[in-house]
Amino acid sequence: MIGMNIKYLRNKCGFSQEDLAEKIGVSRQSVAKWEAGESLPDIQKCADMAVLFEVSLDAFVMSSIDETVEYKEEPSEGRYVFGLVKVGERGQVVIPKHARKVYDIKPGDKLLVVGDNRGMAFAKINKMPIFTFGG
Repeated sequence: MIGMNIKYLRNKCGFSQEDLAEKIGVSRQSVAKWEAGESLPDIQKCADMAVLFEVSLDAFVMSSIDETVEYKEEPSEGRYVFGLVKVGERGQVVIPKHARKVYDIKPGDKLLVVGDNRGMAFAKINKMPIFTFGG
């Protein structure tokens, strides 16, 4: 099923096996083996391809994708897997293209960074929030 989805979505986007391999950092032979059902991509490569093809990870790995099914660009639960990002030496993070599209993030926009003991999150803000402390 995953192999058929990869082949269908790759062709739909006009990518050769070599193009797809280059975009997700694997060999052309790996893509060929996935499409032939000889092996399976790891979960991170599945997430990378779901982002690239603009389908949900769930639809990518669990469904039989074909041209007769209409897919929403956004998962119904409003949850996304945008892929991994690498933190640069100065702490900079590049936000994936699909995430910038979904949240309409453009150069110069301000993002609020919040976190707790479970992780961190970015929130787009239009103006600085006003924080008050005390009673």
